[in-house]
Amino acid sequence: MDAGRADAAISFEPHRPRLHRVAYRMLGSVADAEDVVQEAFLRWHTADRSEIDNAEAFLVRVVTRLCLDVLKSARRKRETYIGPWLPEPVVETEADLAEDVTLPLLLALERLSPLERAAFLLHDVFGMEFEEVAGAIGREPAACRQLAARARQHVHDARPRFAVDQRRGMEIAEAFFAAAQTGDMAALKSMLAADITVTADGGGKRPAGPVPIVGLDDVMQLMERMARLFARAPSQLVRLAMINGLPGYVTLEADGQLQTTALEIVDGKIAGLYIVRNPDKLGHIKGAALH
Repeated sequence: MDAGRADAAISFEPHRPRLHRVAYRMLGSVADAEDVVQEAFLRWHTADRSEIDNAEAFLVRVVTRLCLDVLKSARRKRETYIGPWLPEPVVETEADLAEDVTLPLLLALERLSPLERAAFLLHDVFGMEFEEVAGAIGREPAACRQLAARARQHVHDARPRFAVDQRRGMEIAEAFFAAAQTGDMAALKSMLAADITVTADGGGKRPAGPVPIVGLDDVMQLMERMARLFARAPSQLVRLAMINGLPGYVTLEADGQLQTTALEIVDGKIAGLYIVRNPDKLGHIKGAALH
């Protein structure tokens, strides 16, 4: 490594975790976030760093604009995605995710325009002033305030009002896994909210429902079908984990593939199950899942 690149790397590394968090929350893809951060490093390497007063502001601006470019093509890909789309799961050992950025909020962000998403995340999540946000997304501060306000209205219901205690959440996750594997329908029903929604992302690579399943009756029918499958080929619990800010677990399924299940818990009941089965979204968790 030449001296210039080594110097750039040394000055860049302290910012990498924050840049990755920005990119991941913008894109919902670990791989895309890593690509964006690497591109930001290359631009940092070639920039005249002696002219940059605030390295973090410069790098956040670069990452944000790169993410906005990626989102343009990502939206086209989502239009042809097979079945429901979920963000790539991140377990707690991989990133220090803020507690208020849970999986339901990430999904709510998908409904925003790229500029609304950027303004909301940079201001409401990362605490940047609107003057800084304006520099990052190339809009006037007043326009950024409007973008963030519109985003806030759209994501209001997805932000946790009473986050479940992590320890209690893990207890519920463990109990749910056990009841699902043993086919204890009474226990399962007692844990589920009346308006529960189950969303499974197989991406056309592994079996998964083509649309989310909504309502206790339909979900219980799904649980009964799954119990019959588990009786023949049970899942192996790899570890309990916080997944995108929600309690859940990583399992090894009968086909030899990993799977993540995250539980949205509201008022002590499971209101949402988010299951990622698409192997393209699980490769990055293999090492972390085993520790």
